[in-house]
Amino acid sequence: MDEREKLRKFRELDDAFAQALRELEKPNSRLDIPTGPPVRSLAELEAEEQQQRQQAFETRLQSLMKEYAQPRESVAVLLRTLQTLGHIA
Repeated sequence: MDEREKLRKFRELDDAFAQALRELEKPNSRLDIPTGPPVRSLAELEAEEQQQRQQAFETRLQSLMKEYAQPRESVAVLLRTLQTLGHIA
């Protein structure tokens, strides 16, 4: 790209930026400024991952309960025992 083309693109960008600033200064104007997707916090992402892991665990547990014909009460006792012994958090 030659210097004239770079200068032309810079001017276009500068004009667009100036126009956006003018739009921001107008009261009650509808802004037509493109934005990206909403930014999600790290805490939200971690919470979502935790929820997905929990759902995967529950699905796998239900599958195993069905495969080995174990009732909920029996599995609940087993999980409490494992938790008490410190084998699961």
